[in-house]
Amino acid sequence: MTVPLRTVYANLKRIDEVDVETSALYRQRAQEVLAQSDINLGRRQVIARRLMQANQFLGMKATTGGDSY
Repeated sequence: MTVPLRTVYANLKRIDEVDVETSALYRQRAQEVLAQSDINLGRRQVIARRLMQANQFLGMKATTGGDSY
């Protein structure tokens, strides 16, 4: 299933507003975009940065105290 880049980016922007399963789907779609060499490198970098931010947010949200993600 091909998802438009704008949709992938928009989904990553609101990833903290969805349930765990939907969040996983959004991450998977972002990874699929990153794996496509036919997509412009600059666009893949934008997706990669947003995915990294989403992952950092998840790490902060999923851990408490001395826990690690």
